[in-house]
Amino acid sequence: MAAFVRISVDDAHDMIVDRDVAILDIRDPESFAASRMLDAEHLSNETAAQFIETTDKSKPIVVCCYHGNSSQQAAQFLAEQGFSEVYSLDGGFEVWNARFPDEVEDSK
Repeated sequence: MAAFVRISVDDAHDMIVDRDVAILDIRDPESFAASRMLDAEHLSNETAAQFIETTDKSKPIVVCCYHGNSSQQAAQFLAEQGFSEVYSLDGGFEVWNARFPDEVEDSK
């Protein structure tokens, strides 16, 4: 069975800096619109099928939610869809925003 890996914000940051990584944010649309990781793409039930069909399965994926809980389920789902390198961001957006506030895009 395909599986995801939990990743700390520091390790995720290093990977994002060094590699071409898809950052998927599964929070609600309003939260995503207000503030998100730089270069993050919103993933929802409505957009998941297109993402799965159009994204290179070998591209690393970091899944982000509020606190790192829901992202684990989404990461497992993506791993089961054939993505070979899927990570769930431990602590989620809240920890990322606290640790790397300069690497957050705000709508303000």
